[in-house]
Amino acid sequence: METSTSVANNFSLQITQFILMGLPGIHSWQHWLSLPLALLYLLALGANSLIMTTIHREPTLHQPMYQFLAILAIIDIGLATTIMPKILAIFWFDDKAIRIPECLVQMYAIHCFYSMESGIFLCMAIDRYVAICHPLQYPSIVTNAFVVKTTGFMVLRNGLLMIPVPVLASQRHYCSRNEIDHCLCSNWGVISLACDDITVNKFYQLFLAWILIGSDMALVFSSYALILRSVLRLSSAEALYKALSTCKPHGLCAQNERAQTGLSEAAWAEKRYVHHITPALGDL
Repeated sequence: METSTSVANNFSLQITQFILMGLPGIHSWQHWLSLPLALLYLLALGANSLIMTTIHREPTLHQPMYQFLAILAIIDIGLATTIMPKILAIFWFDDKAIRIPECLVQMYAIHCFYSMESGIFLCMAIDRYVAICHPLQYPSIVTNAFVVKTTGFMVLRNGLLMIPVPVLASQRHYCSRNEIDHCLCSNWGVISLACDDITVNKFYQLFLAWILIGSDMALVFSSYALILRSVLRLSSAEALYKALSTCKPHGLCAQNERAQTGLSEAAWAEKRYVHHITPALGDL
């Protein structure tokens, strides 16, 4: 009888929704950030849309280098739209509740978009490596088909590898505290509320960080190291400047990504767009 009562109590404590408390450490005055964040969100949508429109309408920009920038702009819009509307709903309407299925969908989308950015950065680095280190082979290697295939591979890779993240989180038992000390459903924020063992979740998260994102960034750094070695061999200062200038949009994007890797997803999403879009627009 006692066992039955315990099981019934555990079942009754199974929560069905989480409460997003907002930005960590500033809960008391975070509502003052609603207007700046709304403006940043509109800026992200407008600037990325401008990038895509400019590349689409300008025939001279119909090159793999700028096509990857357009794809990155699409990813930025997707990531911003995944995160910002809920943040603004929390600040404006105190709508902190989010059902578990909705939370898991947001978690999956955030992980997909973030890893897609890493993958596109790698594609951009490969594009510049071939263009500078193997210029004669560039037209035959980096074609429109190359852009389509690499982008499709990244979508498939990240879409499939991210499925276990929400699936594993959904298998955890949430029976007590349901307050997430954040403004979005991050994997760590959700599974830290679980009442049972989360070792598998932690292991898979680390696997993704080191094997997926880590390998992408390692290859990006290697590509640019080879590019730097190649351009330093150029005897002409003008040729050296021209070669390095072709990497400027990609280098700025990668620099922003590295600088913000250690930040939380929300702060990263809120700050990234202005720094990322402005250099890209300057190059267009």
